[in-house]
Amino acid sequence: MAGHSKWSKIKRKKGANDAKRGKIFTRLLREIQIAAKHGGGSVEANPRLRSAVQTAKSQGVPNDNIDKAIKRGTGDLEGVEYEEVLYEAYAPGGVALLIKTLTDNKNRTVAEVRHTLGKYNGSLAGANAVAYMFNDRGIVTVEREAISEEQLFELVLEAGAEDIQDEEDVWEITCDPAAYDEVTTALEKAELSYEGEIRAVPDASIMVEGSDAEGLMKLIDALDDLDDVQDVTGNFDVDDSVLEAMNQ
Repeated sequence: MAGHSKWSKIKRKKGANDAKRGKIFTRLLREIQIAAKHGGGSVEANPRLRSAVQTAKSQGVPNDNIDKAIKRGTGDLEGVEYEEVLYEAYAPGGVALLIKTLTDNKNRTVAEVRHTLGKYNGSLAGANAVAYMFNDRGIVTVEREAISEEQLFELVLEAGAEDIQDEEDVWEITCDPAAYDEVTTALEKAELSYEGEIRAVPDASIMVEGSDAEGLMKLIDALDDLDDVQDVTGNFDVDDSVLEAMNQ
C-alpha cells in the first residue's frame, strides 16, 4: 500500500479519537477559509470549497462554524489571515516528505517544523529537492458500507475516476485533478457522503522497516499534531503492524 494510503488510514483512526476532534475541526475550517479566499464563497462555483465543506460536514463540524469560515475567507467577517506554505523534508529511511501548512506566521511555522524534524532525525530540504517525486491526484473516500465496489465503479468511472482501492472501512477513489469536480459531483448526485482533496501522491514508494519505520511514524505523527500543519505526505511503505503499534 502506498504511503498516501497508509497515512490516510492512520489519520482516519486518529480522527476517531475525541481528543483530536478540536484539532480536526480547526484544520477543516482553515481549509474552508483558504478555499473561499482563493476561489470565492460560492459552494456551487468553487470545487475546492465544496469539497472542503462536504468533508467538514462529514466530520460533524457545525454549519454555523462552516459559514463563519467562508465569510472569513471572503473578507465578509474579520479573522486571522492564513497563507499556504509547503515544506519539503527528508525523514528516516531515506523517505521524502511534503508538509502542507496553513499559517498566519511563517517564522513560527518553519521553526516548529524544523524543530520537530530534528527531534526525530529528519531535516528540511531545499525547494524542489523532493517535490519532483510527487504528482497531484484527486483522492476521494466513500464509506465502504454505503455502496458496493461494483456500483461505485460504474458511478465514478464515467466521471473520470482512474482507480478504486479497498481501504478496509472506506473505498478510496483516485482521479486526475482535472476530473476531481466531476467525480465528486457524481457522488453528490447519488447522495453519497465523501471526504476528498487534491493532494500530492508519490510516483513510487520505498519500503521502510525496523527502527527507521518506527522513527518515521513518530515523526509524521508529531508533524501532524502541529497546529499549522494541514497534511503530511511521504513516498514510503511500511508494514501494517507498524501502524497498529503506533495506534495503541
